[in-house]
Amino acid sequence: MTTASVVIAELRDLYLEGSSRIQQEFSVTGDGLRAVASRTALVEEVVRALWKDIISSDENGPQNFTLVATGGFGRSALFPHSDIDVLFLFADRSTEDAYKDKIRRFSQEIWDLRMKLSPANRTLAECDRFDANNVEFTIALLDCRYLAGDQELFTRLHDKLIPKLIMREGQAIVQRLAEVTRSRHAKYGNTVFHLEPNIKEIPGGLRDYNVALWLALISSMDKLRDWPDPKSLLPASLRKQFEPALEFLTSVRCFLHFRQGRDDNMLLWEAQDEAAARNIGVPEADHVSAADWMRIYFGYARPVHRASLQLLEEIPAARSSLYKQFQNWRSRISNSDFSVVDGLVYLQQPSAVQDPELLLQLFDFMAHHDLRLSTTTEYRIEQALPVLACTPPQGAELWRYLQVILIEPYAADALRAMHSLRLLGLLLPELKLIDSLVVRDFYHRFTVDEHSFLAIESLHRAHDSQSEWDQRYGNILNELEKPELLYLALLLHDVGKGIPGENHVVGSLDLARQCMERLDLEPQDRETVLFLIGSHLDMSATLRRDIFDPETIKGFAEKMGTPERLKMLCLLTYADIKAVNPEALTPWKAENVWQLYIATANYLNRHVDQRLHADADDENMARLQKLAPVAGKKIKGFLEGFPKRYLRTYPAEEVLHHFEMAGHLLSDPVKLDLKRGRHWFELTLVTKDRPFLFATVAGVLAAWGMNIVKADAFSNDAGTVVDTFYFTDRFRTLELNLPEWDRFQRSVADVLTGEADLDRMLRDRSRSEKNSAAKVKVKTEVEFDDECSSNSTLVQVLAQDRLGLLHSISSRFSHHKCNIEIALIDTEGQMAIDVFYLTSDGKKLNREQQTRLRMDLLEELNPAA
Repeated sequence: MTTASVVIAELRDLYLEGSSRIQQEFSVTGDGLRAVASRTALVEEVVRALWKDIISSDENGPQNFTLVATGGFGRSALFPHSDIDVLFLFADRSTEDAYKDKIRRFSQEIWDLRMKLSPANRTLAECDRFDANNVEFTIALLDCRYLAGDQELFTRLHDKLIPKLIMREGQAIVQRLAEVTRSRHAKYGNTVFHLEPNIKEIPGGLRDYNVALWLALISSMDKLRDWPDPKSLLPASLRKQFEPALEFLTSVRCFLHFRQGRDDNMLLWEAQDEAAARNIGVPEADHVSAADWMRIYFGYARPVHRASLQLLEEIPAARSSLYKQFQNWRSRISNSDFSVVDGLVYLQQPSAVQDPELLLQLFDFMAHHDLRLSTTTEYRIEQALPVLACTPPQGAELWRYLQVILIEPYAADALRAMHSLRLLGLLLPELKLIDSLVVRDFYHRFTVDEHSFLAIESLHRAHDSQSEWDQRYGNILNELEKPELLYLALLLHDVGKGIPGENHVVGSLDLARQCMERLDLEPQDRETVLFLIGSHLDMSATLRRDIFDPETIKGFAEKMGTPERLKMLCLLTYADIKAVNPEALTPWKAENVWQLYIATANYLNRHVDQRLHADADDENMARLQKLAPVAGKKIKGFLEGFPKRYLRTYPAEEVLHHFEMAGHLLSDPVKLDLKRGRHWFELTLVTKDRPFLFATVAGVLAAWGMNIVKADAFSNDAGTVVDTFYFTDRFRTLELNLPEWDRFQRSVADVLTGEADLDRMLRDRSRSEKNSAAKVKVKTEVEFDDECSSNSTLVQVLAQDRLGLLHSISSRFSHHKCNIEIALIDTEGQMAIDVFYLTSDGKKLNREQQTRLRMDLLEELNPAA
């Protein structure tokens, strides 16, 4: 074995043993700061030994070539599996060329040691140029640290070049850093309060901690024209918050790296459970639940995010010229109580913060003008809170100011600021119960309190949105007589999640009553808010029924009572769904909520019904006659026996297309039409009815890896079926391969005509799918309802969503000789909520049929049971 091989083998053993020791120490102490310092020292030892063995045995050599640690390595904060950022610094290009081969070998050896090297090669002159498209490199230089090589070359970089670069390009660097930071914040919804956060990148994470230090460093360096004392970068009050936050976040990230065995910074629920059980970041705590541990996390992340935002606002260079012009214009709105400088609010009289009335006016001022509090103002409010807690404003006086804040355009941001400063919980103690509360359902993405603020924000933004659907809801909002009651209901609708109990709505109602009694609301207003909170899930539940059935609309309208309540509940439902996660309010759901609202509004006001619809069925027939005057009688024959819902579901042009497809069934027994919509694909099938038809098509779609999001099933008296399946293409098979469209449709037709084996296709798909365990176990439930429809029996199936679920369910229906009149498919997270209107021999299912079908479905969907 050569000398070089011996050295490499020794370094490999050194690194593996050292890494194992660091992990063992962390498992005992949970000390993240100690772990990253130890790994930094270990990597330094390995890197310097390799440098000496491969690059230069001279302690300060070679001349004109230096190895520099940057980024996390430069900060001496190397996490267990984070990349090792280094800069190969050359005095000139000829030096770089001379060492090219040795650098390649040096880098390869580090990779062979299973360390992820992230190298950059630059001459000294190249480091002096700022590239706006690569601000990360310039920022990494701020954390540079000497490792090996020419010490004098490093000194020129550190002591001379970087300070001059900052003085010359500081404004551009800060502005670009601010843009990158704001873009990152926007990616995560500008909120700390995610249920499963990425603790490095999310607002309030370790990246924000570093951004705050970089901004402060650049600002100080620009003033001093030299490197400042690191301890003087942040004021003492901020350091007091930052130091424990860094300690906690560092320990959590180390825990995640060791747990996953890679650079994985996602704090998923399983990791939260384990972190709480192991007291990660809170070694002195005793039996902390996962929910309480997450509250501790948010408690550290919130001030980090707030500080980074304040520095972005307060450092002039962090704002674009257009932004500065806008803020200068907004500075003109200062008044005798508040001054506005660069979009930040200051108190004209600092002692005025002791006045509860002026304090509430301050947040109204913020909510009206889209402003932020300055650091000084926040500090004064925090200092005044103990006195305010002794005699907090309440009753009609508090409601008078709170209702004004709620209806202001930027109410959500003002409420967040009040919440962050602990003022909102002081005024409305019920909200303390949901402060940073994590409730796990794999559907919501944010904590309960942030969900409520997002719902309020969604309503305020609706009217000015670019989305046609949002604008429609915004128009309804403008019609409300008392919008403040809707906003109060949104603020309180989930507070019941903060107390034990199976039904959070009941808890929310009790807490809302208590809150409104303290606010001294009028009895009628209390009744409205309680109605909205108590009914806030009703609209979503009604959407799982046939909303084209007059009986469904009648029942829902009777619950609403008045058009005003209907408008408010519609808006609450829209905002509640929209705040769940960015993808929750699909166009399909937005349309269904709107259709339910319009149909119910029409029922409550007959004049509106006739004006909006004017006998829609006759209008559609007239449209069909106009489009195809010759085929009038044949079209009427085609429509005979279809439910009214068919004409309400499809426009006249689509109905005519179905009629034309049906006209070719003698020569081609299966007619298919595949379209691509904006959000999904639509497959329409026209054929003669037969057993297992719906189930078979659902099975083919599952075998192709498609995810069915909605389905319509109709048949006429002649036994002609028109079924439409709306699905997403999980693997982008159809999206990326146009020839696959024909093969896909042939596959559906071949299965329906018996020329292809569906069972084999499903087995092949099942083998290719990864069998990942479900995060949440959904209990299978089968419910029957004979009251909601005069013609059909409704069956609702709640089950774990999985490949081929719809195929399995509808196959059971066919085995029991049930006909699917209507299918309403929905999925929330990992829970499938499928509703079917069934008949058997043209009648509702009797009790015996329902019992047998329920048992069969439960056995099919719960094979283990």
